[in-house]
Amino acid sequence: MTQRTRARGIRAAGICLLVIAACTMNPATGQRQLTLMSESQEIQIGAQTHPEVLATYGAYDDPTWQTYIQQLGEKMAATSERPNLDWTFTVLDDPVVNAMALPGGFIYINRGILAHFNSEAELASVLGHEIGHVTARHSVEQMSRAQLAQLGLGVAAIASEEFRQYAGLAGQGVNLLFLKFGRDDENQADTLGLRYLTRAGYDPYEMPKVFNTLDRVSQSQSLRATPQWLSTHPDPGNRVERMDAAIGQLPADEREGTVGRASYMHRLQGLVFADDPRQGYTIGRTYYHPALAFKIDFPDQWRIINQRQAVGALNESRNAAVVLTLSDEVSPRAAFDSFFAQQGIEKGPNRGRNIFAFRSFNTQTGVREAEGVVRFISHGGRVYQLLGYTGVDTWKTYGASMQQSLGSFAKVTDRRYLDVKPKTIDIVELPQDMTLADFAARYPSTVKMSELAIINGVNQDTVLEKGHLVKRVVCGKLPIR
Repeated sequence: MTQRTRARGIRAAGICLLVIAACTMNPATGQRQLTLMSESQEIQIGAQTHPEVLATYGAYDDPTWQTYIQQLGEKMAATSERPNLDWTFTVLDDPVVNAMALPGGFIYINRGILAHFNSEAELASVLGHEIGHVTARHSVEQMSRAQLAQLGLGVAAIASEEFRQYAGLAGQGVNLLFLKFGRDDENQADTLGLRYLTRAGYDPYEMPKVFNTLDRVSQSQSLRATPQWLSTHPDPGNRVERMDAAIGQLPADEREGTVGRASYMHRLQGLVFADDPRQGYTIGRTYYHPALAFKIDFPDQWRIINQRQAVGALNESRNAAVVLTLSDEVSPRAAFDSFFAQQGIEKGPNRGRNIFAFRSFNTQTGVREAEGVVRFISHGGRVYQLLGYTGVDTWKTYGASMQQSLGSFAKVTDRRYLDVKPKTIDIVELPQDMTLADFAARYPSTVKMSELAIINGVNQDTVLEKGHLVKRVVCGKLPIR
């Protein structure tokens, strides 16, 4: 046996011992589980990432909703196998239909999914599902497997301080929200969510309704409405049928419980629906930001992406971009100096309007990798960075349009573009029996009938009885240029 073979054998044996030692019994699932981090490390990861999540997405600016979600979440978590975690539940100001969890008990519900529930029990079932991912330590197990994949450094690395600090995984930030769970994890989270739902005294038959709604949203033609739930929570297949079967096996007294339809529907009154134009909106190729009172024209036919900390546009080939962000510097001059002080950045000529060309080089090989234009401008007491860049070979194709885009940044004073209002949910109590189509004719909405049917969990020809509470969407029309 060669020395190299012997070393490989020792390393393999060490890994096997590590895996055996790291397999613990999970009290929520009753199964042995690979975990290479302690509960305190798990909590630390969540606590370190939570502020970044809030900075990226923002908490929904409604204390009543935040208090309600925290209290309801605590009620659900108290029925779980990890009631002593410092559970934190937050409504994010995000229109996407989604709910997410971080290790250590940090749960997020997007306001976009709230509008699609029709009872408190439906909301509680999603909270229970996300709590299930935490109690089953699904993210921890995924991170532990990622750690094992790094063991090519040898058994010595296992005992190293760096490895004990979970191999830098704490630095993944909001990417932890988008760990993709497998079908087995989803089935477990569904099962645990049902367990917590019934323990908290809710009607379990409300849970399959949520999955039906998510399926309808996914199948709709509106790409903006497609739930990220189904990308981070892949459908394990026959979900509704599996839940119906599981509910049928519950004791009779657990197959009934609180629905909370009326109270939840009234709570939805005034909830912001879809994109909030006060945080930025687009008319044609012009992007407006009312709160910051500026506008910018992006290159024609480019896809505009609006985020809380940045707005940008990509060409169809995704090899050219224009991005606007806030600078940390106190003046445009300081921002310019800081930008061109970076290694691998070479300053080019002034293109006018304080727009400078630049080249980007690989600092190791010296190879030129990108060309672009940059502009720093002071507006409203803030310094903005406007950056356009593309590859060396495509600079001639996109350089002029990117430069034109950077030069279009301007202050907005016209109140038509500043005083925009978001779409909001309005709750109507039916004065008589009517179909949803009749309802839409009598109480107009600013969304399509198909979307109205989805958020109400009914079909267009469903007859709704007198006194039934129905959602419609009002306001939200943008100015016409």
